[in-house]
Amino acid sequence: MDRRNFIRQSCTVCVALGAGISIASLSSCATASVYQSAVESGKVAVPVSLFAQNDFRVIQPNKFFYSIGLQKEKDGTYTALLLRCTHADNQLTSTGKGYQCSLHGSTFDKEGRVTKGPAERSLLKYPTEIIGDKIIIHLS
Repeated sequence: MDRRNFIRQSCTVCVALGAGISIASLSSCATASVYQSAVESGKVAVPVSLFAQNDFRVIQPNKFFYSIGLQKEKDGTYTALLLRCTHADNQLTSTGKGYQCSLHGSTFDKEGRVTKGPAERSLLKYPTEIIGDKIIIHLS
């Protein structure tokens, strides 16, 4: 194996391990408990009742590498952001005031806008709608 392939494979392993650690730390965080959900027809359904005590939840769609931050807004709508750093594709963690990338230190506000680089682009926002007692996140 040449040096370039060795470095590329080593970096891939490090990023994968770092993302796994980030997801594990989110699962143990009491303020941002993780809700597992199936993806059906490009949509994720989340019960509205999850927001009875808290205005923020981390959603982990099954077979989806990155989590989604789902925020209940004051007007009763919901904002869904893909928790993937737009700089280095690293899993983000919730800070209470927004999101942070542990890889290079980029930070984002609750609306997904960059507050500190090196990231330059806002987070991907998914459209949401409320149907009955479910919040539907449209992934496509």
